[in-house]
Amino acid sequence: MSMLDEIISLTKRRGFVFPTSDIYGGIGGFYDLGPTGVLLAKHIKDAWWEEMVQMRDDVVGLDSSIILNPKTWEASGHVTAFTDPLVECKLCHERMRADQEDEIASHVKNHAGRGETNIAWTEPRQFNLLFKTFVGPVEDSKSIAYLRGETCQGIYSNFANVMASTRVKIPFGIAQIGKAFRNEVTPGKFLFRLREFEQMELEYFVKPGEAEALFAYWKDERMNWHLSLGLSKEKLRLRQHEETERAFYAADSWDIEYDFPDWGFKELEGIANRTDYDLKTHAKWSGKNMTVTDPQTNESYVPYVIEPSVGVSRLMLALFIDGFVKEDKRTVLKLKPSLAPYRVAVFPLLSNKPDLTSKAQSVYHELNKHYSATWDDRGNIGKRYLAQDEIGTPWCVTIDFTTLEDDTVTIRNRDTTKQDRIPSSKLVEYIETTIFV
Repeated sequence: MSMLDEIISLTKRRGFVFPTSDIYGGIGGFYDLGPTGVLLAKHIKDAWWEEMVQMRDDVVGLDSSIILNPKTWEASGHVTAFTDPLVECKLCHERMRADQEDEIASHVKNHAGRGETNIAWTEPRQFNLLFKTFVGPVEDSKSIAYLRGETCQGIYSNFANVMASTRVKIPFGIAQIGKAFRNEVTPGKFLFRLREFEQMELEYFVKPGEAEALFAYWKDERMNWHLSLGLSKEKLRLRQHEETERAFYAADSWDIEYDFPDWGFKELEGIANRTDYDLKTHAKWSGKNMTVTDPQTNESYVPYVIEPSVGVSRLMLALFIDGFVKEDKRTVLKLKPSLAPYRVAVFPLLSNKPDLTSKAQSVYHELNKHYSATWDDRGNIGKRYLAQDEIGTPWCVTIDFTTLEDDTVTIRNRDTTKQDRIPSSKLVEYIETTIFV
């Protein structure tokens, strides 16, 4: 079993990720987050929001609609140009993206393994990635709408609203976390390429002459943030896009890439200097003015946009891979404590002793005021430890008979398995101040 197969098994077993509509055989490119997955995703999004909005004076938030006026997507070019090259295997009729060379090679290898060497492909044709829907009671050409293919267009269309309703001034950013939908030809690689996914995006509006320096600033900021999550430095790198892969309107584009097992370095986050293309395009199509005027110089201009964009599910996958450790007698998911679904688990030593259970419940509810905590009274203590190790819970607290005598508890460290005995009243202080290795 490959490392990825083991991770997929763990994430389902421990309630992180389930295939969508699993009882009906699932549907390609869609996954559900289970009880622990919801919490991990929330902690990732909270960390991003704190870094990008809460701790900054120059960024505000937005939550735009998933369905926008369809003219938005005509103006942005998505209706005509948001496409992937599609080819079809003439042998088995499976359709794939023509530019995914590794997947094409794997497909050919699978045929060869069955003794089939006469494989041929259709000529590439462009396949639009927008999901089409209808608004209103009649499904006709006048009611066509689209699920958003990216979150940033809602930011651009609200640029003037944000400028008018807040005290922001250039340079400033608008941040958004939300769902996007792309009808991928070949979704796959677990959480790596999905048809429904959540983006964390910042559109940072700057003076054209300051764009290059601020682009360099955001590259450093975003790399440092990924390192702060605990991702291994040697598995991360910055790579500049070749001219042939960069969007025609972008002055520069870089990816923060992660070294995924079997696939090598692939995009984790994209950072682009989108120039003034987006605002100028929406100004042209909507007839609305998107220029700003510098109050000191009286200079008018359309801002450039620096865009860092990262997907929640892809980042979750990198964290699963980076934190997955197999030891002799256990498997551990070594997540940064602030990201782990549960910061602490609470156990009564024995579940059939009311006094222990009552005291353990009291400790659990007190810790739950401070952290995302979990309760477990199933099976023996050893099995409970192993389960929490796989979930990534940094601390496990056990209430035993000594607790009833002196109000001390046992607290266990996930990574070292070291146990300390401390007063229950000191648990929060201990968790906050103890260095977690």
